[in-house]
Amino acid sequence: MPKIGMEAIRRNQLIDATIASIHEDGLAETTVARISRRAGLSTGIVHHYFRGKEDLVAATLRRLLTDIRNSVSTRLALATTPMARIDAIIDGNFADEQFTAQAVSAWLTFWAQVPHVPALARLQRVNSERSLSNIRHALKQMLPAERAETVSLGLSALIDGLWLRCAMSADLDGETARRIARAYVLESLGRTAAEG
Repeated sequence: MPKIGMEAIRRNQLIDATIASIHEDGLAETTVARISRRAGLSTGIVHHYFRGKEDLVAATLRRLLTDIRNSVSTRLALATTPMARIDAIIDGNFADEQFTAQAVSAWLTFWAQVPHVPALARLQRVNSERSLSNIRHALKQMLPAERAETVSLGLSALIDGLWLRCAMSADLDGETARRIARAYVLESLGRTAAEG
């Protein structure tokens, strides 16, 4: 009889191994055998919990999306002003526990697959819409509607672009990304960092 809670543990081990394999080997070289070996589990266990590599890759993206959503949601729950909500969104997207080299590699891989894999495209679309909605809600309280829409799209694109920049170059960390995103918002609001 399986131990209670073992499924969640095994699934997370396999997802962690998938992220590590994508980071080190790339998606094309990431195989069920490599994932299982990296996780210290048999390939049979992979197939017990997932239909195959594509299913495991989709589960990995869902977990990364959930981690960022939880990171943002936790911070939003504490935000009491529109600017604090923007800070929560920025800080949640670039939290040190989210903005790691392995996660950045995985995201870059997923974005490259989105046009070709409908399941990944759907997950990315839902995430983008949720993020844009959160940004728009906060900015509409500080800017006229049309301007809020423009700045919302700009911040959303900047967040994605900073993740992409990090994937392509090691010269960007979470703190720097947070500072750049916040500077964009403050400039768009006509404020300085001192005014916050």
